[in-house]
Amino acid sequence: MIYFVALICVLGIAAGQILFKLSATSLHKTGNLFDPGTLMTLFSAFALYGVTTLAWVWVLQKVELGKVYPLMALAFVLVPIGSYFIFGEKFQSQYFVGVAVIIAGIIITVKA
Repeated sequence: MIYFVALICVLGIAAGQILFKLSATSLHKTGNLFDPGTLMTLFSAFALYGVTTLAWVWVLQKVELGKVYPLMALAFVLVPIGSYFIFGEKFQSQYFVGVAVIIAGIIITVKA
């Protein structure tokens, strides 16, 4: 259960990054930070980060930081995947090598 909540935290952090990018894109289009769409997206990102942080604190009450923190590296995998689907950003071939190294590192450190 604790590792499940930790994974939800990682997903929340990754989704928050996508929301921050959406708010930046909206700000660029409108040129106005107080545009309702921009504000809604930005505050959604803040709210998601806030809830995720509270959940992360709960996780850290239950598990050693060194055991669970490597899961945060999954955000380096999830954010570019989200940016591919939402913003049409492209990957370099090295990205897949990096993903394999990150996942291998996560598996090694979590099993240690």
